[in-house]
Amino acid sequence: MPEYDFTVSVRTQYLPEQSDPHRTNFVFTYSITIKNTGTVAAQLISRYWTITDANNRVQEVAGLGVVGHQPLLQPGEQFEYTSGTQLATPTGSMVGRYFFVAEDGHRFEAPIPEFVLSLPKTLH
Repeated sequence: MPEYDFTVSVRTQYLPEQSDPHRTNFVFTYSITIKNTGTVAAQLISRYWTITDANNRVQEVAGLGVVGHQPLLQPGEQFEYTSGTQLATPTGSMVGRYFFVAEDGHRFEAPIPEFVLSLPKTLH
């Protein structure tokens, strides 16, 4: 029985040199590792993000691929990329999902667990 399974891990970083707190502009990067933990090769087709700042302002982002790529991942393979976002507050969060098509034509989603964007030392 084919297994359609991907795991997603995230690392975040605040970029003080690109941020301007006086203008409520806080820039973060997030580095994502997507690993095919299933038994079937699949191609990442698109993504959907919900980005929420500390004032509960929500941005929705959707599009094809990730950073210009639509990687085809064999079982056991992984793809890593780094992207970024701007918030109007020093903390926020992101959550989303990737959409895949397996080599057998099956379409499925992989959740991106919610993660926090925060200036260093702003959370306890």
